Amino acid sequence: MMVVNPPGSSSLARPTARCSSGSRWTRAPQPAVARVAKNKPKVEGNVASMPNLLGSLNCKVEKKARETRTKKQLHKPEEVPTCQESIHRQLSMVDVLQKIGISRHFASEIKSILDFTYSYWLRRDEIMLDVETCAMAFRTLRMNGYNVSADGLSHISTDLSDTRSLLELYKASQVSTSDDELILDIIGSWSGHLLRQQLKSSEAQRTPLLREVEHVLDSPFYTMLDRLEHKRNIEQFDIIEHPILQLTSQTNQDLLALGVMDFSTSQSIYQQEYQHLDSWVRESRLNRLPFARQKLAYFYLSAASTMFPLELSEARILWAKNGALTTVVDDFFDVWGSKDELENLTALVEMWEQQEETEYYSEQVEIVFSAIYISVNELGSKASIVQGRDVAGHLVEIWQELLRNMMTEVEWRTGGYVPTLDEYIENAVVTFALGPIVLPALYFVGPKITESMVIDPEYSELFRFAPACGRLLNDVQTYEREYKEGKLNSVSLLVLHSDGSVTIPEARRKLQKPIDTCRRDLLRLVLREDDAVPRPCKELFWHICKTCYFFYYQGDAFSCQEEKAGAVDAVVHEPLQVPMNLLSDLDLSTLRERIKIKH
Repeated sequence: MMVVNPPGSSSLARPTARCSSGSRWTRAPQPAVARVAKNKPKVEGNVASMPNLLGSLNCKVEKKARETRTKKQLHKPEEVPTCQESIHRQLSMVDVLQKIGISRHFASEIKSILDFTYSYWLRRDEIMLDVETCAMAFRTLRMNGYNVSADGLSHISTDLSDTRSLLELYKASQVSTSDDELILDIIGSWSGHLLRQQLKSSEAQRTPLLREVEHVLDSPFYTMLDRLEHKRNIEQFDIIEHPILQLTSQTNQDLLALGVMDFSTSQSIYQQEYQHLDSWVRESRLNRLPFARQKLAYFYLSAASTMFPLELSEARILWAKNGALTTVVDDFFDVWGSKDELENLTALVEMWEQQEETEYYSEQVEIVFSAIYISVNELGSKASIVQGRDVAGHLVEIWQELLRNMMTEVEWRTGGYVPTLDEYIENAVVTFALGPIVLPALYFVGPKITESMVIDPEYSELFRFAPACGRLLNDVQTYEREYKEGKLNSVSLLVLHSDGSVTIPEARRKLQKPIDTCRRDLLRLVLREDDAVPRPCKELFWHICKTCYFFYYQGDAFSCQEEKAGAVDAVVHEPLQVPMNLLSDLDLSTLRERIKIKH
């Protein structure tokens, strides 16, 4: 084994993973490794131009004729063999590419495969004959924006014992986009039950497949961050290697080599970005605020783990900066700032353009406001250049709205007012502070954000579903701490307004339904095609939703400085551990030669 150090890696200060109060990201025990300083993956040229790997998955038909086809002919959808086994192999390959984080390098090939698969889905043809293929097709097509109905799974019998089929059905059940898709809830219930029974009866024999089953049951896909999963899958490549792919050992190694190259190159960039952000915290004097939770590492983790392509560097940095800023502001309003200080800070933000005679109530107000003011103005200038129009005003407005709503909560608390649940949610959707985090990043993921897009109902729905889901997840896990701090949240409000008929455990259970609904509604919006907001922009809202689940799915991991420190290390600091023979003198041109299709 070897440890692959990212190119240009540095020894940054990193959070330690010592908190034992919850489940942090962990990796299966690894054998002893040797640290290797040489043979680092080197990227040359455009990886996206790589010859098509996927053609090697075609059915075994007339070998002589296949050998005479050109690469271009191989990938015409109409020439892909129509047998069910071929569709299964193609979808399995797409799945592997996604799991190790390199699917974006094969976007056109994957689209060709999915278009062909979709044509079979619409005809209810051979694709329906095999449970595993049918479930995999449904999940993969839906998550790539194809309009597939869950009714396509209604013919599947519960009389199943095949582990792979049950696993695919369970994963398919998780991509529900409506409370009305009862068939998915039913499939998820019985397939999950059968899988757990298999785990219980096979405790002494944990095969790679059963370990994968255990992981999927413990961690639904919407609770995990992409880059963490990529690293896990690269380091445990045998677990996701599907026997039916029937790839050569060399092809498997080449797939893994590209995954290693992609992750390690990205990691070196992450380390540079994290170092820049760490310097920014000190320059902004945020580290001098005694009340502020230092959550920069967590916010950068969420950015790097979801917006991982190298070209999204600006979006990652802005996401992390604004996440750190909103946490400082939230702590100032919640536990530290006096009412005079909070009113002073709110007034300063309201008078954004009138700072000639600024008066600060305290040094803390000056530090917090200066950090917001300088960061937002710099961001506004950059975003306006990228977007080709002045967007600075919109960024200021979203901060003004945030502080106004935070002051509303302060007034409720100091005045002893108990809001209705609806009043609370309407205000809390804003004070959860996703606006200042997501909006700036939207300007840097590629598409232009037009005025018509901003006023479109879809845009408003995205900004409603994502923070509502996050707010409720947070409330369910933090109600005890917030109650001690004198704060009301949705759990305590349900109890208070029930006149004692609802207990705290019952209130937490009641909130699970709206949490699930918000997540499903958000996923439906994100996957829906031909709408006002471009898909790359909508995906940011899904990223923040997954981030909320990651921190609040099984407890309040966000509040513990060390709870997810292992995840930060895994993505930003710790190099991959892969077989020693994988990257011997490897460069991209060599890799290209190796993965050429050989028939």
